[in-house]
Formats: sequence, C-alpha cells, structure tokens
Amino acid sequence: MIRIFHRQNTGRPVRAVWVLEELGVPYELVRLSSEDRGGEEHRARHPLGRVPVLEEEGGFVFESAAICLHLADQHPEAGLLALLGSHERALAYQWCCFGPAELEPPLIDSLLSAESEPERAAKRGRVFDKGLRAVSDALGDGEYLIANRFGVADVMIGTVCAFASRAGRLHEAPPNLGGYLARLEARPANMRAREAIAAEPASA
Repeated sequence: MIRIFHRQNTGRPVRAVWVLEELGVPYELVRLSSEDRGGEEHRARHPLGRVPVLEEEGGFVFESAAICLHLADQHPEAGLLALLGSHERALAYQWCCFGPAELEPPLIDSLLSAESEPERAAKRGRVFDKGLRAVSDALGDGEYLIANRFGVADVMIGTVCAFASRAGRLHEAPPNLGGYLARLEARPANMRAREAIAAEPASA
C-alpha cells in the first residue's frame, strides 16, 4: 500500500494525492504533527523533515514534482505523461519544474513580506506575475498546458494557481487562467484529494 505523509495547512501534498486519485491507485494518508516532523523517524523519510513524502515498497520519495512524475510513470495507461523521449514529455518536465522554481518562491515571498517590506513584496509580486503570463501564453486558447490534454504538469501548475487565488493574487491574472483554474478545481479527483487531506486526523 502506498502511503503519503503530509501535514495540516500545506498545499503541496495535495498534488501527490490528486495524482493518485486520477490514477485510481489505493493509498493511505498519514498526517504528521509538528513533533512528528522534527523527529528522527520522519527525518529518515525526508532529511529536512518536510512533506510530502511517498512511501512505497522500495522506500521513500520526496519532492512533490518527483512524486507525481514517478506515479504517472508507473501507470502510463492513464496518459498523465506523454511518451518517454517525446517533446511533450519534455514539456511536462519543464512545467513541473517551473511551478516550484519560478512561481512558488516569488509568490510566497511576496505574501510573507507584504507588511514588513512592502517594496520587496511588490517587486516579488511582479516576478510572480511575469511567471503567470508565461503560463497564460503557453495555455493560449487550450484547456490544458500540453497538447490540450490534462496531465501532471497541470497538477503542478494548477495547485500553485489555486494557492495564489486563495491568497487573492489572481484578481489581475490573464483571463484564460481563471477558466483554466476552474476546470482543474472541478475535476473529481482534485476534489476527492482535498477532501481526503482535510479529513485526515493527525498521527499524534
């Protein structure tokens, strides 16, 4: 049985659970307390004590992009990734890296510095907006980022957009991103993932 270790009030584990729900793969959720995350047992799973962490028969995997790509690789019949070696596969890697590397850091930084360093917050906000425009341009008139077909890249980018929306940072976003996010939020697997994580009790 696959297990996903997560914690309350963090969005990244939703990505792994969302992919599992899309694949229809059974899994177990383990919500960690603050004490759990700082303990030796969890640091054996993740050296920095973070989440999400995937546990499978071969051991542990951390970093949400790596987990999602790995799960999709295990179930090619689901079509969440294009063929290995194809250009579309390269685009999936591209967007799965782009979300955590180019969108999340300036977004989080702008939110955290909004009160204490407004100039920094505004500057980082502009960096985030520039990244959003890149996503908007790639999406164009399509429904999904790659070949107009839902995949892992949409999970990675969509969860960042959802977080930005909840933080009030999408009100000036390009119009096509609103429809894109609405499509992703309406996917049954996404809704089941969020419900599962919200309902999961802490382990300690």
